[in-house]
Amino acid sequence: MTQRVAILGLGTMGMGMAKNLLKAGFIVAAYNRTTAKAAPLVAAGARVADTPADAAQDADVIISMLSDDDASRKTWTAEHGALNGAKTGAVLVESSTVTPAWIAELGGLAAERSLDLLDAPVTGSRIQAEGGQLTFLVGGHAGVLERVRPVLAAMSKEIVPLGPSGSGARMKLINNFLCGVQVASLAEGLAWIERSGLDREQALKVLLNGAPGSPLIHAISARMVAANYNVNFLLSLMRKDLHYAGADATTLGLELRTAKTAEARFVEAANTGYGDKDMSAVIEPLRAGLA
Repeated sequence: MTQRVAILGLGTMGMGMAKNLLKAGFIVAAYNRTTAKAAPLVAAGARVADTPADAAQDADVIISMLSDDDASRKTWTAEHGALNGAKTGAVLVESSTVTPAWIAELGGLAAERSLDLLDAPVTGSRIQAEGGQLTFLVGGHAGVLERVRPVLAAMSKEIVPLGPSGSGARMKLINNFLCGVQVASLAEGLAWIERSGLDREQALKVLLNGAPGSPLIHAISARMVAANYNVNFLLSLMRKDLHYAGADATTLGLELRTAKTAEARFVEAANTGYGDKDMSAVIEPLRAGLA
């Protein structure tokens, strides 16, 4: 029997994920706060729901891809939230980048309703979401993962089980912490190059062909040089992720000093009008002498 899937949130990531589910033949109901954004999915065969509860009502798998803990909480737990629409036995998949603390709370609420929860955030950005090349970082029971594996496989190149509930959420914060620090450091380094009078092209060749030249640095440096800030990963979300990372590490007695410094760079960029741009725009306050 073809599984029915609800997807909650059609932002930079959720739209591509929904399209790949439809391509794979799943029956999809989609919810987005701005209903008009779901219009492209109708032609592909999706049902557009008026509320999260409506989207979830007959779904075997309910996937959330939202901005933060608050958006996730509202979408799952409000009067017309997905928890109130989910049928017994449905599997909840929280793919948003949220805190392990919220995953623990959501797991408890799900269990009260005889629902299973996986925290399964993803690595990759818009391009990977559109191409079905995401990597799912999964926390939760292995048996539950097997029940939804075909659904996740339709959107991904890899599914990585990481342990008990909350493990996927924590691993995603660690991943994004390291990415955010790299991007903030690159912004400082590139601004330094530009202010110094060094040949930028030659200087970047040295960095990209040497030890600092990670895939992320290759991609982000090109966007910074071109000042192309079309969203692949929203700057305001990296700001949020660095904050969440620092807070979660604190619960384990660890201070992420570099996260605080990187977060400050993203705060500066957001406060100067770049919050809704790609995270590579973090360099612009430095270029303008505002940071």
